[in-house]
Amino acid sequence: MIGVYNAVVARNTKNAPNGIGPYSQTVAFSHYNNLSAQLPIEPQTGKLVAGGIKEQAEQCFKNIKAIVDSIDHVMSDVVRITVFVKDIKDIDAVDEVYKTFFPTYVPTRTTVAVEALPIDALVQIEALVSNGEGTIPNAPQAGDLIKLTNNTANAPTCPLSAQTVSFSHYNNLSAQLPIDPKTGRLVVGGVKEQAGQCLKNIKAILESIDVPFDDIVKINIFLKNLSDIEAVNEVYTTFFPDSAIARTAAYVPAQTTVAASALPKDALVQIEAVVSHGDGTPPQAVEARHGIVIKANNTENAPKSSLSTQTVAFSHYNHFSAQLPLDPKTGEMVAGGVKEQAGQCLKNIKAILESIDHVMDDVVKVNIFLKNITDIDVVDEVYTTFFPGGIPARRTVGVSALPKDALIQIDVVVSHAEGTPPKP
Repeated sequence: MIGVYNAVVARNTKNAPNGIGPYSQTVAFSHYNNLSAQLPIEPQTGKLVAGGIKEQAEQCFKNIKAIVDSIDHVMSDVVRITVFVKDIKDIDAVDEVYKTFFPTYVPTRTTVAVEALPIDALVQIEALVSNGEGTIPNAPQAGDLIKLTNNTANAPTCPLSAQTVSFSHYNNLSAQLPIDPKTGRLVVGGVKEQAGQCLKNIKAILESIDVPFDDIVKINIFLKNLSDIEAVNEVYTTFFPDSAIARTAAYVPAQTTVAASALPKDALVQIEAVVSHGDGTPPQAVEARHGIVIKANNTENAPKSSLSTQTVAFSHYNHFSAQLPLDPKTGEMVAGGVKEQAGQCLKNIKAILESIDHVMDDVVKVNIFLKNITDIDVVDEVYTTFFPGGIPARRTVGVSALPKDALIQIDVVVSHAEGTPPKP
């Protein structure tokens, strides 16, 4: 459902790799550009760049810069960077390259090692970019919006990333490791203590910008051992819901859990949050934030969980929980292989979309997690029946394990054309 004032705008440039999958290089909606994760592919040859991790990281960033340049933006418009590496030990080499592209301003950042990447790459890098003018035709708004970075001593600081960057109606937080901000070291204990510290760090960052914990719309949990999920969930439920209002509504954010092959500092868990920013970033009266509300939605036509909401809308975006290939009627894994499982994941996404009066064309970003990265061609066969135009931006990573021993898991970010003010 594309609104009168905002449009989903997909764009591609010949100066970055194109045609390696059924997706667009960048999809803009409202005040954000959602870029597809960039592989170290030379756009001229369509092949993996020669060299090792440094050359590959540089090519990924060059591709991001080419896309950003093609839409009349600059690298300092990048709000968040996500770095996926095959080997966590390569991160120092990636950081050397990273500094050359972000010499002064640094965005928020998430770094994680995963089991496999497409085309056997060593690194894949994704960017979320501000879109100052929005996608409203003939109504530039760049002068009304500013990007705000913030750091507090009450959470771990890093010279390579900001703790939070707000733009328009969202705060994008760097993924938090279980580091005690007073010592700068990993907290003592096991996965429970580490999960608690990650969430404490997120809470400290939000308090520093006067945002309540229950304004979180999406949580991404990266786990060294997927079998730790129950222990993490025990801790998680002590943080959510956080307020009387949220408890009354039984509000919990959308959620995705990802198995990492390794995390920075050999951590067992790392948690990332996307948070509403009620008053936007122009100077604005406090009461103005009440015009936009978080809208959580669940439907019986897709799998439900007490730990997450299927979709949480705020302002012009819907953030979905990752969908597993579960039949919502039985709660069991669908019969068949990866083809059937991919189809069920996408059917679940479609059911959630329809329950909020949206359609598949409103999807701006798709994140695919695969047990076997070689299954991508089979997945694409199914994928193109749901996205025949290949519009959404996309990220694909291979993971060592998925919840319920699934072969695939998919989450999406969806436009929300009408915003979320209560209907009169």
